[in-house]
Amino acid sequence: QVQLVESGGGLVQAGGSLRLSCVASGRIFSINVMGWYRQAPGKQRELVATITRGGSTNDADSVKGRFTISRDNAKNTVYLQMNSLKPEDTAVYYCNADLVNSDYVQEFYWGQGTQVTVSS
Repeated sequence: QVQLVESGGGLVQAGGSLRLSCVASGRIFSINVMGWYRQAPGKQRELVATITRGGSTNDADSVKGRFTISRDNAKNTVYLQMNSLKPEDTAVYYCNADLVNSDYVQEFYWGQGTQVTVSS
């Protein structure tokens, strides 16, 4: 089994910053793509940013220039640096991993989510 554990969420004022972390552990052979998604109350889960093992990134238009995704392959960890936060960034943020497990089977995993609340 594989576990994804997020941390770093919290309450921040508009214009502030937070850094989210997500650590993957368990029976992992390699992780292809890691990403962050978010879901606000009453809305569908949406992509925030993804990053490949080689470091190529894809960001949602709504966070371009404000959020930066990065990863440490040696630590199976992905980060999301969030700057210039806005009230509309308030959501539960979920980590996702597209990986190959120790049995060489491709699997997809989600973390449990971490709440980010931005006050105006």
